[in-house]
Amino acid sequence: MVCDKEKGRGKRSGGPDAACGPPTLLRIGEVELRLLRKRIRNLHLRVSPPDGRASLSAPYRMPLEAVRAFAASKLDWIRRKQTEVRGRPPAVPFSYGDGEGHYLWGESYPLRVIENAGPARVELCSGEILLRIPSGTPQEKRGSLLNAWYRSRVREAALSAIALWEPRMGVRVEGLAVQRMKTLWGSCHVRRRRIRLNSELAKKPADCFEYVVVHEMTHLLVRLHDDRFLALLDRFLPDWRVRKQRLDAFPRRPAD
Repeated sequence: MVCDKEKGRGKRSGGPDAACGPPTLLRIGEVELRLLRKRIRNLHLRVSPPDGRASLSAPYRMPLEAVRAFAASKLDWIRRKQTEVRGRPPAVPFSYGDGEGHYLWGESYPLRVIENAGPARVELCSGEILLRIPSGTPQEKRGSLLNAWYRSRVREAALSAIALWEPRMGVRVEGLAVQRMKTLWGSCHVRRRRIRLNSELAKKPADCFEYVVVHEMTHLLVRLHDDRFLALLDRFLPDWRVRKQRLDAFPRRPAD
């Protein structure tokens, strides 16, 4: 998960604001940051697990002195976040065996593996996640089946949420993609009116999932994370900050 501290954000990474060229290293005191120049209007600072690497995205035309001054003003925040991220216990890989806990919409369910001759499938039944597989199915394949199931859960929930929020917000979503992403919960391609969601959202509380969907749909009204964008979020989801905090604090998935 990415920890963010920002002075207004640009558009999501992967779109027209993606950095051109390799990052440069910027050292402020004992802290080293990766500086990326992007087609954005404001600064975006993040601290990423597992090693607490700090990255700072800055507009192309912002003088280096101004970038350094901003980074220096956030040194205490960077140190605090790096200590927090580095103090997290390492993730334990899934084994996909009987009794292993897996989240769905914020609740942990035991995994029950059923080996039979029928087609492989995953379903939630009687408080368990049932993984029906042919005998001898390897661990990697078990994981692929569960990941596909999570993608389908996110797609199904997203289509319902989009249909609910389109008339409320006065927008139209033209496309939806669901995939696993390392750092983003979602993104929005404004010109194509397409939303992309992280399949890992199926493991998070439903209200956190709704926050991400509404957040990305709001980009269809306001492209940047500026005051207008925040005002719209306040109007659509008055408790969005609480939802975001819950999402950020929710247990991470194990490494796999």
